[in-house]
Amino acid sequence: MNKQEMRFNNQIQRAVEDFVQMFCANKGELAAHKITLEADDNQIAKLKKIGIPAKGCPIDKAVTQMMEDVYKYRARVNHPRFFGFVPGPVSMLSWLGDIMTAAYNIHAGSWATSSAASCIEQELIGWLCEQAGYTEKSGGLFVSGGSMANMTALTAARDTILKEETRHLGVAYVSDQTHSSVEKGLRIIGIPNTRIRKIPTDGCFRMDVEQLKNAIKADIADGLIPFVVIASAGTTNTGSVDPLPEIASLCQNYGIWMHVDGAYGASVLLTKKYKYLLKGIEAADSISWDAHKWLFQTYGCSMVLVKNKANLFNTFNTHPEYLKDLEAKEDQINYGDMGMELTRPARGLKLWFTLQVMGSDAMGAAIEHGFQLAEWAEDELKKKRDWEIISHAQLAIVNFRFAPSGITEEQADELNQKISKAIIDNGYAGVFTTELNGKKVLRICAIHPDTTESDIRNTVRLLNEYAQEFYLPLRAIS
Repeated sequence: MNKQEMRFNNQIQRAVEDFVQMFCANKGELAAHKITLEADDNQIAKLKKIGIPAKGCPIDKAVTQMMEDVYKYRARVNHPRFFGFVPGPVSMLSWLGDIMTAAYNIHAGSWATSSAASCIEQELIGWLCEQAGYTEKSGGLFVSGGSMANMTALTAARDTILKEETRHLGVAYVSDQTHSSVEKGLRIIGIPNTRIRKIPTDGCFRMDVEQLKNAIKADIADGLIPFVVIASAGTTNTGSVDPLPEIASLCQNYGIWMHVDGAYGASVLLTKKYKYLLKGIEAADSISWDAHKWLFQTYGCSMVLVKNKANLFNTFNTHPEYLKDLEAKEDQINYGDMGMELTRPARGLKLWFTLQVMGSDAMGAAIEHGFQLAEWAEDELKKKRDWEIISHAQLAIVNFRFAPSGITEEQADELNQKISKAIIDNGYAGVFTTELNGKKVLRICAIHPDTTESDIRNTVRLLNEYAQEFYLPLRAIS
């Protein structure tokens, strides 16, 4: 290494140290920051003006610029009071594991290029399959997120159940609460909207099995081929779990692939107290499961599990001449042959590292904490007047709305939208809206292990203060 290279490497090392110090300081002050900070027009103009220089700047200046002008402007999804969507409460252990893995830039497409990492992925996928109740024939792999996990499983389902000449007859079944990524994935793999059936849900927002059965019978009578039912283990809106045993029985009777979208809810399998809620998931042919949600990993880290790993190989395995030297032995796996990515990072290492330090018991306890948080939110809401629980606390989610008597549905929708905007603008908590039964509702998804009871109760109290403030003019009119 020459002097110039040594000097540059020393600059990088100092820049990394400076970044870690700034990041940790930022992390320590996280609870004091506003939930979201969006770049305004001036900031966007500033970023566009920077451009791409012909000659570079000092590395410390570039690091500071990234911290001040880029990273700062975001939704703080790892904030203890970010309750929108499904948050990303990342563990510092995952962050460290991610940094270490990125530093080595591992190509995890084949055993030959990543033998140790591939071994860990194999062991970790096997352990996760055990948690789901799968047998030794099962397998899977790490992918970028739930969207890719769902599409990977749906592609295997298509190839397993349908022949090429009958693909145009294939029908898929979702519920009106199924995540949008499922329908997107189905369309990508060639299943048009006219072959996707949206099954209504019951009063608890779970797929109605009787209506599912009727839809399957009707499609068979029309000469179509039902090939996959997508059940949810924790819907995004309400945390509802579809009746998995009943759906599994129906799928078995009709020879249909059963896929379970467990993007965030499958993590309940690691708990002792609530694992029973996912009874029946062991009968599914495939499961999607996001580690960057309720397993506290950095983006993107998701898993797709299949009851029979041969189904993934049959769909994705290829043998081009330029990869002949990478053929795996019988007890080895080339993960590039099990999914869409040939060039792929070693996504599982950070989860492995996190579990090595935490242990699975502590991980399970952190997941269980989310259930308690949602229950505290519902308890506090019940103490307030004019609040309606739309979907009771389950899997760390509760849906509710401010609905005083004497106002119209349109006025109630507007009130709840204004309440959400007010608390977000305030910066104290991130509580966003969704729609259930045609009503605009407020939703809390609380999965952060550092969120406290006072965080939850104070959030509800602040929501109520805004509700009373915005309702006052309407009450005066009425």
